Amino acid sequence: RYIVDMATFADAPAPDIAAGEKIFKTKCAQCHVAEKGGGNKQGPNLGGLFGRTSGSVAGFAYSKANKEAAVVWEEGTLYDYLLNPKKYMPGTKMVFAGLKKPADRANLIGYLKQATA
Repeated sequence: RYIVDMATFADAPAPDIAAGEKIFKTKCAQCHVAEKGGGNKQGPNLGGLFGRTSGSVAGFAYSKANKEAAVVWEEGTLYDYLLNPKKYMPGTKMVFAGLKKPADRANLIGYLKQATA
């Protein structure tokens, strides 16, 4: 029996977009809107997420940690962040424990790439 290390997005399974949408609706939508121009909720609007720098959505009150981290959001950084947001970015206001399963993170990222474009 082999243990597959999926420590990076490149090693993760191909995303299942429908599964990612379900994860977004059950774990993210209470605090985030995916579509551009959808406004901020408890968390910032995610429209245009890929290629954006953390802490940069106008009108959202980010934590100092999020603003100073200056993370550029792309598949790899989101994959790492979504495993454990508070460990990845100590001081973040995001109250989400994370997604431990590599497939869940890959699916959510696949969905977000479409939904936030």
